[in-house]
Amino acid sequence: MFTRILASTLTQALEKSQKVIIIYGARQTGKTTLCNSVLSNFGGKQLHLTGDDLSHVARLSGASRQNLELLTSGYNLVFFDEAQRFPDIGRSLKLLHDHNPSLKILVTGSASLEIAAHTRESLAGRTKTFQLHPISVLEYLPGATPYELSEKLEALLLFGSYPEVLTLGNAQEKIKHLEELCESVLYKDLEDLLFIRNKTKLRNLLKLLAYQIGNLVSLNELATQLQLARETVGHYISLLEEAFIIFRLPGFSRNLRKEITKMDKIYFTDLGIRNALINNFSPLHLRPDTGALWENFVIMERKKFLQYSGYSFEHRFWRTHTGAELDLVEQRDGKLKGFEIKWTPQKRRAPNTWTSTYPEAEFHLVTPLNLLPFLQEPDPGHPHQA
Repeated sequence: MFTRILASTLTQALEKSQKVIIIYGARQTGKTTLCNSVLSNFGGKQLHLTGDDLSHVARLSGASRQNLELLTSGYNLVFFDEAQRFPDIGRSLKLLHDHNPSLKILVTGSASLEIAAHTRESLAGRTKTFQLHPISVLEYLPGATPYELSEKLEALLLFGSYPEVLTLGNAQEKIKHLEELCESVLYKDLEDLLFIRNKTKLRNLLKLLAYQIGNLVSLNELATQLQLARETVGHYISLLEEAFIIFRLPGFSRNLRKEITKMDKIYFTDLGIRNALINNFSPLHLRPDTGALWENFVIMERKKFLQYSGYSFEHRFWRTHTGAELDLVEQRDGKLKGFEIKWTPQKRRAPNTWTSTYPEAEFHLVTPLNLLPFLQEPDPGHPHQA
């Protein structure tokens, strides 16, 4: 069992906040395990309801205020697991919160699109939300030395960091589990929850995106390859992002017309899923995409670190039409930082166009040799969530 960084944050939120606590994240990332761990140390009487149990779903179907009060009477906390499966969950949560503000309410949801659609308007101003990702490096290898991390890096880039994948003993078991995850989470759940009509097109889109990590993504080109309308492709990509399968990195621009901003880069939240989509688990030294895998890995790990630490930040990439580029641009606390991410350690300088256009910005090179300092950046003034 892994100690999750969000555990202490979630404990504080339950103790201090009077809002509905919502944890988003893809299925199988450990939301239920995290919540059960936190709730095991939470005092008071608890009611646990899961959207995976049809009898629990039936209890809330069309529930009135009186029925909800009867259901939760005598409890100090109600835990709704996989809440997107409960009908009209936003209305139920609003009734519970408004008429019994002392009741602690904890909610998990797999598909943010679905649960957000139910909760955004009805729970405006009533929620405190967190996102749980697959296991981070700092959770998987707490206190690791650079050497210990280097011994694990290849497996992380090939098989990703879903909790169960990390506990399996050999490559064959990991691959089988990832293939099952693709079928159950990416395809079945995604297609059922998001009502995607053309399932074959969705699968083909995922594969195309998997081959393009680290590259600029053209909706027009994808639409042509898939024989879909450009708007449909854009809609599918938005759904995949809402379901925590991918994330977009837009272009950064503040001063120059020649900076590229009209196309995004798209990365995967977990590389094991990405590699399963294209059925490629070859060793890194035999792959043409090792650099792209490393880039995806570093950016995702940085997102985990910053989100779990409570930072407000913005991530983009920077590229000009003349070829100058940085893999990651981070805006945080009024500071601008540019990062070049390379699998092979080598000395590099910031592009002249970058330094001349943004002289106040920092520049850093991220390689396997300095990943740990990059993920444990000291900043004593950072605002922890509570």
